[in-house]
Amino acid sequence: MPTPPACSFASDNAAGAHPLVLEAISAANVGHALAYGDDRWTHRASEMFNDLFGRSVSTLLTMNGTGSNVLALATLLRPGDAVICTDWSHVNDDEAAAPERILGTKLIPVPADRGKMSAAQIDERARAIGNLHHAQPGVVTITQATEWGTLYTIDEIADICDRAHAHGMSVHLDGARIANAVAALGGTLETLRDMTVGAGVDAVSFGGTKNGLLGAEAVIHLGQIDRARSVYLRKQVNQLSSKMRFVAAQFIAALEDNRWLEWARHANAMAHRLHAGAVEILGSQAIDAPEVNSVFPIVGADAAEALRSWCFFWEWDATTSRQRWMTAWDTTEDDVGLFLAGLSAVMTAG
Repeated sequence: MPTPPACSFASDNAAGAHPLVLEAISAANVGHALAYGDDRWTHRASEMFNDLFGRSVSTLLTMNGTGSNVLALATLLRPGDAVICTDWSHVNDDEAAAPERILGTKLIPVPADRGKMSAAQIDERARAIGNLHHAQPGVVTITQATEWGTLYTIDEIADICDRAHAHGMSVHLDGARIANAVAALGGTLETLRDMTVGAGVDAVSFGGTKNGLLGAEAVIHLGQIDRARSVYLRKQVNQLSSKMRFVAAQFIAALEDNRWLEWARHANAMAHRLHAGAVEILGSQAIDAPEVNSVFPIVGADAAEALRSWCFFWEWDATTSRQRWMTAWDTTEDDVGLFLAGLSAVMTAG
């Protein structure tokens, strides 16, 4: 086997923090600042999110993705409400039932078509509304980009929001990889705004950790929200950082000059490069070209295990031998080339 790449293709979570983010944290580490967000960095980050979305938004900085999703749902849920999600969604499949345990709500998973739900599925679940024996669907949560690396179009998000709002439901967008989605769908601030504000989304979990930040997320409320009460909910779900300036400083570094989009655009480009090379080796088993920064090829169990022991990645669906290879802000062309060389060696030996 050739020399393995310096980076992992397991997840963008495996990547380190961008040097500019580390510099921002270090700069914020000079002197004292009041705790719990009463500092100039947090105020500046909030202003930058207003500029990003083109309107005054409510920004609650958080520390991790699960906590961000739990907080966002907590601010939208009413007593008796349940949450419609896909069966592949992170809140349903990868958060150890945190929304159900912490919020005391019920998740209503619907079958996902490559990670996505449809507006029609919301109508189907809305039949429970008014039946006192059923949990009342009150919130719809969608993931952009999805766990299968697919994207909702702006029109699809708008349709989901229209149907949800028609039934009195609110809409949450889990944007752990929102930067990759925006970069793929147009790569401008107008893309972000059309996908969220324009489409009718009520709240966004705005991810940073998977896009070059050390550990920083945010819950953004785009519409009317009881801001005074939401800050208490953040404390209750353990997402209030005492030294919030260090979370804020990371976002300031990322949002300045739209670096967050530049980093995501690079990750997406490396995934396309990886897929193009995989097509030459795997043929049709490379499956579709990626929409964001993840590739889901079919690689048989023995070959996948040999490759995984050389450079780790996750098996995504054992029933179909689908693997997941992810690129990140720091993935290089050399990393991609070395990984493809390993794939070629494994497939040739097999």
